[in-house]
Amino acid sequence: MQYQDIKTEVSENILTITLNRPERMNAFTLRMKDELIHALEAADSNDEVRAIIVTGAGKVFCAGMEMEPEDGGNLFGYDDAEGMDPPLELIRDSGGELSMAIYNCRKPVIGAINGAAVGVGITMTLPMDIRLVAENSKIGFVFTQRGITPEACSSWFLPRVVGRQKALEWVLSGDIFMAEEGVEAGLFHSAHDKGEVLDVARCMARKLIAKSSPVAVALARHMLWRNPELDHPMQAHVVESKMIYWSHTFWDGRDGFTAFLEKRAPRFETSLADVPKQFDFWPEPPLE
Repeated sequence: MQYQDIKTEVSENILTITLNRPERMNAFTLRMKDELIHALEAADSNDEVRAIIVTGAGKVFCAGMEMEPEDGGNLFGYDDAEGMDPPLELIRDSGGELSMAIYNCRKPVIGAINGAAVGVGITMTLPMDIRLVAENSKIGFVFTQRGITPEACSSWFLPRVVGRQKALEWVLSGDIFMAEEGVEAGLFHSAHDKGEVLDVARCMARKLIAKSSPVAVALARHMLWRNPELDHPMQAHVVESKMIYWSHTFWDGRDGFTAFLEKRAPRFETSLADVPKQFDFWPEPPLE
């Protein structure tokens, strides 16, 4: 895909994706959604990429949905030709499509939020594993003030990130708040000088991948996102028992313990292509 609304760069096994519409404050477009999903899926299949950083060009991270689509079509991309509403089973919000792509990605994803993040500009970051933010940035889940409801799976992610009470306060009021309040509530890992956010994100990414197995990171990431939603710890025990057996017997764990005993660096050589993307204990429900 020829990228227009984003740009990408791979360095030190880290893919940096930059929202690249600074003249429009990186407002979110359907093309941007398609490009982001393409970049994430390509990275997921690329063993050269160990971690992903998402940031914005210019002064802000993302000002929300582009309110003036270039093609003059429906703001949310629904096909309203001839005044016909789309079948309900075909409707998917664009932010939600992106959130699911991040959720399903097998690489750690870090948000380097370099300025204001509003609407989909903040909800798209909720499935990311770590969010770093520029000091004094304006943040807002502003949907109710526009007469619409939250999207991008944020009604699932946000209460899990900050708790239901804080999520309700932010979403029901639709008010803008400052990054520092987000740090206190756990929305962000930490706040930094605007010019340092991306560098801190790169340091964080290097920390996550420096000594770890790509396969073990991918599986552990999915376990920590999915297992807390299971009904009983016995279900987590089943998942963990299978995962540790498979990882030690067939994947990178084969050399991990041997290397420790031999006092040398392990050789993590398993490709993610050799590891299933889907397991029966984490079934994905149908879209209906």
